Amino acid sequence: MSEKIEIKALMQKSGVKFGTSGARGLAAAMTDGVCHAYTTGFLSFLEEIGELESKNESVAIAGDLRPSTGAIMAAVAQAIRDKGYNPINCGRIPSPAVALFGLEQGIPAIMVTGSHIPADRNGIKFNKCSGEILKRDEALMMAQRVDYQPDVSVEPLPVEDARALKGYRARYLSLFPADCLSGLKIGFYQHSAVGREVLAELLSKLGAEVVPLGFSEHFVPVDTEAIRPEDVVLARDWAKQHQLDGIISTDGDSDRPLLSDEQGKWLRGDILGILAATYLEADSISTPVSSNSALEACERFAQVHRTKIGSPFVVAAMQEALADHEQGVVGYEANGGFLTASAFPLFGGELAPLPTRDALLPVLAALLLAKAQDVSLATLVAQLPARFTASDRIEAYPTEQSAAIIERYASVEAIEHDFAPLFGAVDSVDRTDGVRITFSSSEVVHLRPSGNAPEFRCYNEAQSEARVEQMQALTMALLMELKG
Repeated sequence: MSEKIEIKALMQKSGVKFGTSGARGLAAAMTDGVCHAYTTGFLSFLEEIGELESKNESVAIAGDLRPSTGAIMAAVAQAIRDKGYNPINCGRIPSPAVALFGLEQGIPAIMVTGSHIPADRNGIKFNKCSGEILKRDEALMMAQRVDYQPDVSVEPLPVEDARALKGYRARYLSLFPADCLSGLKIGFYQHSAVGREVLAELLSKLGAEVVPLGFSEHFVPVDTEAIRPEDVVLARDWAKQHQLDGIISTDGDSDRPLLSDEQGKWLRGDILGILAATYLEADSISTPVSSNSALEACERFAQVHRTKIGSPFVVAAMQEALADHEQGVVGYEANGGFLTASAFPLFGGELAPLPTRDALLPVLAALLLAKAQDVSLATLVAQLPARFTASDRIEAYPTEQSAAIIERYASVEAIEHDFAPLFGAVDSVDRTDGVRITFSSSEVVHLRPSGNAPEFRCYNEAQSEARVEQMQALTMALLMELKG
């Protein structure tokens, strides 16, 4: 039996939330009926804004390697059929690969992934024909009324179509020289990343000697912004054991990179973003307020635009930069996701824009920048101004408690009551996204509830690695005390 329901109400009924990152929730809550309804709402939203007009249109689908992904992909495909459209099953491929295919074909692209969150959760990321869903799209999407049927009948997925993965390979192999990474020995931490095969293959075809590491049959929730202690140890051991020039990995859907230096020390994603933008000779950088302030201090870029945290905000800022006729427009996030809004000349050709997170480009750019300068990755990082960042998260942190902490620090007096004994006087407070506190010492504490998971995140910045780690420990201890 079906019922008419708004997506906003379905969020409350199902426990599967919707935001600019898509729909996310416990895998057990992402039933066929819920996923079918969310997809129906997305397609209806596209019809309303004029991006889908013909019933013979196609919609691309892909997914990560979580146990629940196949069933969700099938429910998504069924919703596409029931709306009169043609589902294209692109298989288990990286998020940027299916997004690129959608942009090239001018069709919607849907990625079933929970990114870095644990295996008992999953998600559906929706991309319009024109690119990512932006914050301004959210209200229209949540207002869609759909037929929700808990026991919807779901047919098997269509046969896999290889065009999306082929196009992603061609993006790099048709432009970058086959020997551009020659002489480099690179470890690839595979774990359960959906791009573990294609990315290793591409690095190898571009000349690198690739050493596969850490393959897992079970899903591993690698978060590029809150690196697990065991992954810190693994990288250092692998680097020493194999004498590597660097180690590469990604999160679950392979849109956010991890890159370590030759000592197995993981680079922060916002440092990787600076290196990638340097290699591309970008002029305009859009990045969230949480990104390392070495960006401004290095004085390499003509324009810097700071945004709220999340790729939709970065995309919107890049669009504004293009509208203002800024050149060489890129964006990046502290989690390592790198986006391009402009075309960039490379190797006598042109790298087309890809205004969604891509893990491969920033890794390639950093490796090629180090190779061009004939220095190690560690030396490349050491050339930047000495600003060090650290971040962590408290999982299973109820939304109500997160909101209470942000409300607690509504005044400078309240902030200084808790933080002055630890870090000194407050110099300024930025409330662009959460509460970002800069102290008179120039040290930073940034507190923010996650926008797509029941987590509370903390970002710190200082002038030495030892100090930022100390700050991180002190701040996390305070947050745990407030949680009770």
